[in-house]
Amino acid sequence: MSSAKKKSPAAAQSGLTMADLAKLAGVSKITVSRALAESPLVTPETRERIQALARKHGYKLNVSARNLRLRRSHTVAVIVEMKPSAGRTMWDPYPLSLLGGISQELTSAGYSVLLTTRHDAANAAVQAADGLILLGQGVHQDAVKLYDRLGLPMVVWGAESAQDNHIVVGSDNRHSGISVAERFLSIGRRHPVFIGNSDHPEMAQRLHGFVDELAGHGIKPLLLQRVDWTLESGVDAVRSLAARKVHFDSIFACSDLLAMGAIRALVEQGLSVPNDVSVVGYDDTPHGASFLPPLSTVRQNWQEGGVLLARKVLALIDGQPVASQMLPTSLVVRAT
Repeated sequence: MSSAKKKSPAAAQSGLTMADLAKLAGVSKITVSRALAESPLVTPETRERIQALARKHGYKLNVSARNLRLRRSHTVAVIVEMKPSAGRTMWDPYPLSLLGGISQELTSAGYSVLLTTRHDAANAAVQAADGLILLGQGVHQDAVKLYDRLGLPMVVWGAESAQDNHIVVGSDNRHSGISVAERFLSIGRRHPVFIGNSDHPEMAQRLHGFVDELAGHGIKPLLLQRVDWTLESGVDAVRSLAARKVHFDSIFACSDLLAMGAIRALVEQGLSVPNDVSVVGYDDTPHGASFLPPLSTVRQNWQEGGVLLARKVLALIDGQPVASQMLPTSLVVRAT
């Protein structure tokens, strides 16, 4: 019988144990654990130094292996990547409808739901969860990279990518962009504008579908990059077009709030919607449907998305094979 010591699951993956990493960094094991979990108890300089060593040696904090030793918590952490504000609240359909589907499925399976925001990554309860659902990938997938360090079974709401090996549930964003472009083309619009933050994977795919479909007809849309998905941001975007004296006849906004703000600014300028400018939003919110004029938009199935997120994270926790899944969207044509 071999006398060699058994390595931890983390060591089996990278050849490096937490003790080895602590020795390399000249710190304690608890400091390594805290640094990899983004704990504020570790200084930014030490945290980055430890994380750089971990990346170099392919080491991950293997919380899932630790939970197996401690028995399951029967808790799934749900992280909302967005930063709530007065202009973009937590009771909007995103994320509330998604959370409804998630909670219904998880509680039916005997799991508790731990709901928090991205800024609570170091929370011990998050690290002790059996699995993780991340609502939103973040700019350039920075939220995904942050939580991936925990080593938990994780499912993400967002856009699927060939460069990403995470399990993703989301809407067919590219097809959404194509459908809006087709609508504009069918009503004779030839000078479209796209408003949104294309640094987010979902928005980028909407933009790509929109651009590619228009390119086939020799049309290149104007991109207005806006970080905030709020009504005020939509107002600002259209005002900037007026200030630059840009000619446009249609707007595809990456959220209903952006679209409603755009319409408000258009009316301020004496333009008629949809006679002068056609506008399409995204999400099919109740506010958009009751807006004057009622907003044309792209509808996502939030409830089904939440259910799928929960089912897939439970399957991952049980060690079952799981695949990413994209849900169809539909263009809802109203008065804009």
